[in-house]
Amino acid sequence: MEDRLDELKKIEQKLLQGGGQQAVDKQHASGKLTARERLSKLLDPGSFVELDAFLVHHSTDFGMDKAIYPGDGVVTGYGTIDGRLVCVFAQDFTVMGGSLGEMHAAKIVRVQKMAVRMGVPLIGLNDSGGARIQEGVSALAGFGKIFYQNTMASGVIPQISVILGPCAGGAVYSPALTDFIFMVENISKMFITGPDVIKSVTGEVVSGERLGGAQTHNSVSGVAHFIDCSEEACFARIKTLLSYLPQNNLEPAPEYPSQDDANRQDPALNEMVPDNPNRAYDMKRIILSLADGHEFFECQADYAQNILTGFVRLNGRSVGVIANQPKVLAGCLDINASDKAARFIRTCDAFNIPLLTLVDVPGFLPGTQQEYGGIIRHGAKMLYAYSEATVPKVTVITRKAYGGAYIAMSCKDLGTDLVFAWPTAEVAVMGPDGAANIIFKREIAAAKDPEAKRAEKIAEYRSTVSSPFIAATRGFVDTVIEPAQTRMRVISAFEMLSSKNMSKPAKKHGNIPL
Repeated sequence: MEDRLDELKKIEQKLLQGGGQQAVDKQHASGKLTARERLSKLLDPGSFVELDAFLVHHSTDFGMDKAIYPGDGVVTGYGTIDGRLVCVFAQDFTVMGGSLGEMHAAKIVRVQKMAVRMGVPLIGLNDSGGARIQEGVSALAGFGKIFYQNTMASGVIPQISVILGPCAGGAVYSPALTDFIFMVENISKMFITGPDVIKSVTGEVVSGERLGGAQTHNSVSGVAHFIDCSEEACFARIKTLLSYLPQNNLEPAPEYPSQDDANRQDPALNEMVPDNPNRAYDMKRIILSLADGHEFFECQADYAQNILTGFVRLNGRSVGVIANQPKVLAGCLDINASDKAARFIRTCDAFNIPLLTLVDVPGFLPGTQQEYGGIIRHGAKMLYAYSEATVPKVTVITRKAYGGAYIAMSCKDLGTDLVFAWPTAEVAVMGPDGAANIIFKREIAAAKDPEAKRAEKIAEYRSTVSSPFIAATRGFVDTVIEPAQTRMRVISAFEMLSSKNMSKPAKKHGNIPL
């Protein structure tokens, strides 16, 4: 027995060494932690239980019979974060560059299936050079199996991808299929084809960082959701995100005792919206005022900044927030904002998180670039996402709610449960200025003082058509509220709606305008 125990200890020791001390030193020199170091920082101390630790690849071609490492370049298992069970895998770049072969993929697939069976979040720490070339199509088949499981798990359990090294070629599609992508400055990279391939095919010269670094994917492409300056900061943010999410689609989001008064009022909100309709203000200030502890966990903060998405707690309960940002493009909806919002709406709906929409939108962004880029199709994604969502939906109109963009921002006719408006709200086909120019064109032109007549007609349109009180009399707005009371009114609404139950027509699935 002692001999066998000694053998076990030797194998376990080899496991802990990964690809060997030299490879570990190289990993550290590049500013990266090892797979096991990452798991120890992410999970609760002592909670990690490893699966398939002794598994090795079966390939013998191209010298692979001499490159055999226990675990085959990925560490898989389960553990807890803040006491809640999660399944995890961490690719080990010290072992054959973290390359994915048949058995490497099999380990990931097994933990994917386990996460779904147990109904717990899956977190993938990606640090891989891509498919293992020596294993040929078997490696590609492994990617296919992983993608399939990503798709099967979508909307069932939260899936989180963390990019902690290179992620190239087919390897990028597993993270793209998950719910949230985290990246770290200077070490995370994602691209289909790398800089060398691009240069050889197109002649374009671009660095790996500019092509697929954390800043690029958080601000330009919108592929990633979060960016951090270090791995430790990234893991801390993952823990915060999980605190807003349920374990699976059959559970409510976790609820925490709130130290913030549910009936708290903020008189500053009464002065938040400028008298000049063309002046901007910061919608984040409103979100922070409403939230428990004035905390807003923003998603995709650097992308499509004309719309804000993220999580707050209202009286201890998780709520997803979608809000126009008047500071950027006047809060107009465009292609990127539509995609960003639609994706977030569907994520919240999948995991039973109520939706709060704050509206100050003058319309869809005009221009040939938007039209040629398919703004019709992209804007329709928001209409689809809101209409499809069955979670409690509450909308607050703070100022402008014009045209098709008013509809897209969760109007009552898309199935929104309650719509509140501030006295500063304007609900209309278009702004009073433009409407007056069209409706009263002849009167303004014939007037002795056209500018004075125009101002008169703008005021007339504002009071007779776009006024929130007019919208309320017609049922498009449930009530007009004092801005200072928004937090208490919204909390009351969500508490009333907590027992909401909706059924959908029987169908295989809808056809969202992708």
